[in-house]
This record gives sequence, C-alpha cells and structure tokens, in this order.
Amino acid sequence: LRTNACGANLNREWAPKGDYDAPTLKRSPEVYGVLNKMDETGVDMFLDVHGDEELPFNFLSGAELVPAWDRRMEGLHGAFVAAYSRANSDMQANVGYTPPATREESAKTLNIGSNQVANRFNCLGLTLEMPFKDCHSNPDPERGWSPARSRKLGASVLRPLLYIHPYLRDNSPFWETLPAADAYVKPSTSY
Repeated sequence: LRTNACGANLNREWAPKGDYDAPTLKRSPEVYGVLNKMDETGVDMFLDVHGDEELPFNFLSGAELVPAWDRRMEGLHGAFVAAYSRANSDMQANVGYTPPATREESAKTLNIGSNQVANRFNCLGLTLEMPFKDCHSNPDPERGWSPARSRKLGASVLRPLLYIHPYLRDNSPFWETLPAADAYVKPSTSY
C-alpha cells in the first residue's frame, strides 16, 4: 500500500533499524530527500496522513515515549487532538493505536515517519489515520467514509494547527494553563 518502485515501505524508511540502513538514496530517495530538506529547514510539526484497514475510526497516532517525548509534547498532543475533535465530529481521541508501554519499546519504532521526525526535531509528530469504510463514532449508513468527508477532515486540520501554533516551540509549562478538556488521552484499540 505504501511502497515505492523499489518495494521500500516509505513509512518505515525514516531511520536505520538493526542492520537495515535507511533512508538511502538508492532504495528510498523520496524519504532521503525530504529528510535532508527537513534537516536544513527544521520542523515544528509533522502530520502524516494514512488510511487504516482495521480500526473504523478517524484517529491520531502520536510519537508517545520516543526519547524526546516529555510533558511539552504530551501537552501539544492532547491540545491538538482535543481541538481537532472540536473542529470536526469525525475525529475522536479514545480509539486508536495503543501507545508503547516503555521508552525502550518506542525506541524500536524510530524508523516510522512521525516517530523519527518528532524525536529528531523535538516537535509534535502525528499520523492521521482514516477508516476505509465508515467512521463508527459518526456513521453515515448511506455513504460510509467518503472523499467529501476526507476533504472536510483535511480542511478542518487548520483549526487545531492554529490553536496549538503559539505553543509549538514554547518551553514554558503552557499545558498547565490549557483547559482540562485539552489533556492528553491515551488511546486504545478497544471499542
């Protein structure tokens, strides 16, 4: 689903893993070039957009417990997800990939785009996952998940970006001043 002409899974080409070197100009030039440009410019926020074949929900998968994960990143994550849920009724916070239990477990996933970028640039890194069929938290029995709903979900991402923008590089404990509704919610695959 997300391989290039060389057969490389472009979401797993963001860092070496074991004896597997990545990204490389030969096997994953797309990631190699993008990551080099990111190194030149820096990154304040990263959002990768995917479709999920199993979970019938829209959700955001974060970079929980990567080495750079701290209260700041947790605060950004919580505020972004909460603001996105307010901006679009198709987004929710409770159902999603269960985060790693330990930092050691999370460190094994630094080859994934959002995890690598969040850790490398000490920024909020997220993967937006959309369902292939319909969204159980806001079902549409006649049309299911549709291109129009995808476009609306994409357009509504600007509101949470605007909401968290002042905090992206804020090193003060801004999360202590946010409403309780913006607190980080640990997702689960149970629904």
